[in-house]
Amino acid sequence: MQPSELSLVAAADAIRQRRLSPVELVDSVLDRIEEVEPLVGAYVTVTAEQARRSALEAEREAAAGRFRGPLHGIPMGLKDLIDVAGVPTTAGSRVRAGHRADSDSTVTARLAAAGAVLVGKTHTHEFAFGLTTPQTRNAWDRGRVAGGSSGGSAVAVAAGAATFALGTDTGGSIRVPAALNGVVGLKPTYGLVPRHGVTSLSWSLDHVGPLTRTVADAAVVLSVLAGHDPRDPASLPLPAGDHRPEASADLTGLRVGVPRNHYFDHVDPQVEAAVRRAVDRLEALGARLVEVGIPMTRYIQATQWGLMVPEATAYHERTLRTVPDLYDADLRVVLEAGELMSAGDYLRAQRARTLMRQEWARMLEGVDVIAAPTVPTTAVPAGRQTVTWSDGTVESVPEAYVRLSAPANITGVPSLSVPVGHDRAGLPIGMQLLGRPLGESVLLRVGHAYEQTAPARRLAPVT
Repeated sequence: MQPSELSLVAAADAIRQRRLSPVELVDSVLDRIEEVEPLVGAYVTVTAEQARRSALEAEREAAAGRFRGPLHGIPMGLKDLIDVAGVPTTAGSRVRAGHRADSDSTVTARLAAAGAVLVGKTHTHEFAFGLTTPQTRNAWDRGRVAGGSSGGSAVAVAAGAATFALGTDTGGSIRVPAALNGVVGLKPTYGLVPRHGVTSLSWSLDHVGPLTRTVADAAVVLSVLAGHDPRDPASLPLPAGDHRPEASADLTGLRVGVPRNHYFDHVDPQVEAAVRRAVDRLEALGARLVEVGIPMTRYIQATQWGLMVPEATAYHERTLRTVPDLYDADLRVVLEAGELMSAGDYLRAQRARTLMRQEWARMLEGVDVIAAPTVPTTAVPAGRQTVTWSDGTVESVPEAYVRLSAPANITGVPSLSVPVGHDRAGLPIGMQLLGRPLGESVLLRVGHAYEQTAPARRLAPVT
């Protein structure tokens, strides 16, 4: 096994025990980037020389018995919305041509303090608006979409071109590419991870979170990222905490909600079967299955768009008027449409969100976690515009991918996507676990317990 194939936890343990040097690990990941990057296009910028210098310094510190933190010497990729001092933040857009960040974002600074080594900035859909990341190809089938908008981060982790990565999630942009590429993706509770220094799509829906190979890896990264930052107005006044799950796979007494509506509607039969098998495995580990009804489902799409579009338009107001031709047509049309939305439309979306949060809180009183598909279908061929369901219903690809993930953004509850198998074409399938606000420890416990009973996952066979 090459060092680039190791999980974060395994690599960190090997470095701490002096069985692996940060230089060896970073060189292995950079070699893997050189091998697979021409095939998958995960990175917009590779910071190889900076990474080698950081790895050498981490090696010297380790030799002296000094370890910065739980990520000492671990290679990471950061979505190209996240500021790193002196490095471009292009947000996937010509609008940002020539831009370089003056300072680190909060999450970048926290990861660096914990010892992580930046190997590059990963591709995103333009300003995070989109569910496919067109610059990047799926790690399991290069003819299919990577998912988005954190597609570059997911593909880098799946292909061994980063030990972990960060993404952002406004309507599913961490969890969708995680599911489509067979990695773990965590959207934390709204406000748990600060967003200072991260380019916004929709301030009231945006989240920052990790993409990793295992649930235990995600827990380590979350423990580094979480904690209050007054520079983010939405940041929760909470201290950092240890989110690592307990080793036991015993779920006795835990109540798992299984939706009777919405989450299994218009879902590919292979996806449904894989997720239901995973839910049965949770029951075998001691969990009690409880049927739940998902509230206010008819309002999900309208509320998501009613919040996101006006907020995105407000963020881009100046550049939309001064350099509109620098935006790709699909994003420009949406931003211009946002200028036509009234204050009343936006306030109605806010009211719907408040009611939805209240109803979800009531539903979650009866269960500890909800288990459902992350996305309704595996990765579609690149260029496909629509999905047609068995009853003849036609849905656009972005609408299909966001349909099951958006509720967690609207309500702000945490959501974890865990790989639970593959379809007949060999494409990954993800199960989504949703919980109460600040209930990350429960999600991570359940996801980790499931992983312990599943076969060890391998890197995507990029060819």
